[in-house]
This record gives sequence, C-alpha cells and structure tokens, in this order.
Amino acid sequence: MAMKNYSAISEFVLLGLPIEPRIQAVFFVLFLLIYLLTLMGNFLMLLMIRADFHLHTPMYFFLGQLSFLDLCHSSVTVPKMLENLLSERKTIFVESCLAQAFFVFATGGTEACLLAVMAYDRYVAISCPLLYGQLMNKQLCAGLVWGSWSLAFVDALINILLAASLDYCEDQTIPHFSCELSSLFPLSCSDTSPNFTLLLCSSVLHFFGTFIMIVSSYARIVSTILSISSTSGRSKAFSTCSSHLTTVILFYGSGFLSYLLPTSGSPLEMVFSLQYSVVTPMLNPLIYSLQNKEVRAALRRMFRKYFHPLL
Repeated sequence: MAMKNYSAISEFVLLGLPIEPRIQAVFFVLFLLIYLLTLMGNFLMLLMIRADFHLHTPMYFFLGQLSFLDLCHSSVTVPKMLENLLSERKTIFVESCLAQAFFVFATGGTEACLLAVMAYDRYVAISCPLLYGQLMNKQLCAGLVWGSWSLAFVDALINILLAASLDYCEDQTIPHFSCELSSLFPLSCSDTSPNFTLLLCSSVLHFFGTFIMIVSSYARIVSTILSISSTSGRSKAFSTCSSHLTTVILFYGSGFLSYLLPTSGSPLEMVFSLQYSVVTPMLNPLIYSLQNKEVRAALRRMFRKYFHPLL
C-alpha cells in the first residue's frame, strides 16, 4: 500500500471542545463574548497608554506591548474555534494549521520573554528609583521588545519549517480546538524525534528560561522591599508589582500545565488550554485596571475627556 505524504493530505480535523452538539450554540455565544471583551479591553488599554502622557513610561510601554500580544494570541485561535462550534465539518487546511501553530508558538514565546523583561523593569524601578529613567531609556526598552519578538519568531520559524517537512500519513484528527506543534507530531509517520528535541529546547529557552529570570528578578525585588524601613514604603513598592505578578501566575500556571499534559483532548487539558489561550488575554487588562491606581486615574481622565461632554 502506498504511503501518503504531506502533499497528499490537504486537511486536518479539529475535534474542538468535548461538548454536546445541542449546547454548542451556548458556548459559541460565551466565547464570542469573551473574545469581544478581549478585543475591547486590550484596544482600550492601547489607546489609553498612547493618549495619556502620564503613562508614557517604560512600565506602560511594556504593558502596551503585552496588550498587543494578547490581541494577536487570542485572534490566532478564537475565531477558528468559534467557526468550528457552529460547523459540522470541523476541518482546517494543513497550511492553515501550520500557520496557526507558528503564530501560537511565536506569540506565546514573545509573551514569555516580555514578562521577563517587565519583571526586570520592576526590579530596576524598585531598587534604583532615582536612576530608573536613565537605566530604562527608550533605546533599551525598544531593544528589549524587539529582541523578545525576534527571538520568539525565529525560534517558531525554525520549529515550523521542520514540522512542515514531516510526512503526515496517519490519523488526521487533532484532539484539540487549535493547532499546536505538539499535536501535529502524532499525525506523522516520519521520525519526529528531531522535532521533539527542538521543541523541548525551545520550551526550555522560552518558558523555563524566562521563568527563572522572572524568579531571579522577584527574589531581588523581595530583598529590596524587605530592606525598606517603613511599612507604607514596602506596601507601595509591592503594589507596583502586584499586577505583573498576577499576570505571570496566570500565564505560567496555565501555560506550563497545558504543555506538560499530553495532547489527548481530555477535559482537564482543554480547561488549561482555554485559560491560556482565551481567558487570560481577556483578564490582563482587567488585572492592570483594577490593581493599578495610575491606570484607573487614566481611565477616569479619558472618560471625562471623550464621554463627559456627551452626557
């Protein structure tokens, strides 16, 4: 029997969420609402940071990049998931699947690097407040952001090119609502050990490597905060990190568990994947709005400027 290869297979089947067909419409409305809130919240954050000169600081420059990343990451996976919730034929072209896997990997890797950069920014702000503006200058901030994007996209490109060279000749069903590199390997009849090795090295670099950098930054932050004599000073210093720390816990908690669990389509795996890909991008603007006084003040100023004259 002739073996099928990559060129002979044009589509994969995304099984999607393990829910009954009669309630798929309910989940479509739920995830559509979450996606619209994600778009609105992150666009509002980007607009506010750009328009309010009080937020023209390194911390909010990085926050704007995080909002843009959340928009990208959510838009890579959610529209196709929404389409499949209403469709009986839950297929995706091989090329589209590879493209989606590329952008999921690239945006996730960029966000991991960016969170490490933001942790370093908080360390500099707390340990060297008088030199903060000089140390975290525009050139350094732009370089750190470009470096995060470049490193993640080059790494994703290398992984996806190697995945594109595989022969896909087994079961074409993906037990997930989106295409990820790890879910493509079981569909291949080629030797995937180089792909697994490369993906493991990339995961260590982007997730474990950046996680160690974040832990190191926060260890120094805690040491600096404990050396502050006044209670109010310690509280104020820690409050500048609380939003970022919450975002890190959500991203790495759900991300680690999502990638550590085998690609089996189990309900637990789906929950962590949904939190990582769908829910967390919606929550990040809320976290920074609710826990950050400067963001709340900027929201009030923007509301008074653009909406109050209409009332």
